[in-house]
Amino acid sequence: MKPNDTQLAQRIKQWGKELGFQQVGITDTDLSAAESHLMEWLHAGCHGTMHYMERHGKKRSRPAELIPGTIRIISVRLDYLPEESKNSEKTLENPIQAFLSRYALGRDYHKILRKRLQKLAKRIEQAAGPFGYRVFVDSAPVLETALAEKAGLGWIGKHSLVLNKKAGSWFFLGELYTDLPLPLDQPSVNHCGTCRACLDVCPTRAIVAPYRVDARRCISYLTIELRGSIPVPLRRLIGNRIYGCDDCQLVCPWNRFAHLSEEPDFQPRHELDHSELVALFAWDEATFLKKTEGSAIRRIGHLCWLRNIAVALGNAPTSQAILTALRSRRHHPSELVREHVEWALQQHHGSPA
Repeated sequence: MKPNDTQLAQRIKQWGKELGFQQVGITDTDLSAAESHLMEWLHAGCHGTMHYMERHGKKRSRPAELIPGTIRIISVRLDYLPEESKNSEKTLENPIQAFLSRYALGRDYHKILRKRLQKLAKRIEQAAGPFGYRVFVDSAPVLETALAEKAGLGWIGKHSLVLNKKAGSWFFLGELYTDLPLPLDQPSVNHCGTCRACLDVCPTRAIVAPYRVDARRCISYLTIELRGSIPVPLRRLIGNRIYGCDDCQLVCPWNRFAHLSEEPDFQPRHELDHSELVALFAWDEATFLKKTEGSAIRRIGHLCWLRNIAVALGNAPTSQAILTALRSRRHHPSELVREHVEWALQQHHGSPA
């Protein structure tokens, strides 16, 4: 006997938890409020070179146009925090060590969440029969934070990340677009209040207003999405962050309720949670590809890896080891790498960039 819609929704949440998700919520496809915010953000050019943000028009905010027949979205979250915040802060404060966003220390979350969402879809199919669905994990024009907020997983904080009263913000999101008429969950209520800790701590002042991030100034954008030269005025502000930035999460008071992940796949690999910049700068392309196999880091490529580390080395205290490392890449075939190496050397020699 097939379950009714309410029973099915309850089972979906239970199956989700059995598959390792910390929370499962269900919402409809009305994202009109989020669409207005998105259009304003794009019009202001805050997306920088991320042209894919505008390429699909309004399909990002209209799920039924992206996947015809969609009437509900099942939104899930999966905790990923691999270590205590104090350890992350210790690395961030050590200028000769490399800081990588904590989400990237383990295996690529895209594959992990996608596989689990596919398993969830199969369970639904076994119980309810064939149905229309599509799995998304940060891989298509999807407004995942707006969907998560409407599905009750948390509210969008002033730093644009989703916050949960019992879990902070250290979690991944995934979605299952479906044509099943499931009952809806209540949207989350905003609890940021008057707090502006994330705005004040941002190294590059990328959070230009509450709930508005200018990607062109964001360290995550500069070190991951941007493929060209990092703007000179922002280089000193990047510090030792070579892949992403977690400052707004580390300072957020709601993250005192965050839980360490129990997922083995999210544990740090190759000691990237406490590696020195000089050691990582020595990786040739073959080593980079080997060490980042199955990691989200690989998507930036070896050249941007060297570019980012060169900037961090330029921000580190002068030492013979750092100067030697930079000089070893001074004649690199890539103009992009050479430019940032020269800038870094100039920081240590005291000459203008």
